[in-house]
Amino acid sequence: MSYDPSPQAYPTYPWQPAPVPEPPAPPAQMHAPLGHHSDLRVLRGAYRWQRRTATLTALGYFVLFLLMSAFAPGFMTGTAADGLPVGLLLALVQLPVTWLAITLYEYTARRHVDPIADRIREQARLDAKREARR
Repeated sequence: MSYDPSPQAYPTYPWQPAPVPEPPAPPAQMHAPLGHHSDLRVLRGAYRWQRRTATLTALGYFVLFLLMSAFAPGFMTGTAADGLPVGLLLALVQLPVTWLAITLYEYTARRHVDPIADRIREQARLDAKREARR
């Protein structure tokens, strides 16, 4: 008979406490924890793209208007229609361009950013519920 170095399943002495069973291993997660999830990188990228698009739409037009005011005064003082100066017409167009930037921001938020954020939010809710069960 050979020597078995594993702990015995029965106590050696009657006063010895019973061996404590090891806790079961936690179940493997279906996905990485939320803090390390690639969806957060995707969300940051989508939000960055959204900010840049809306900002460049509004600021691009404003900078173009300022540059034309500074470097093309002859063009800006010319008349567009019925004696309306081109500079005043382009200044009035800034309001619709701002509305366009806001609309573009809302559109990209609903189309690209919000679905990713909703998916992450749902995943966090499921992770919290799963963690509460443990």
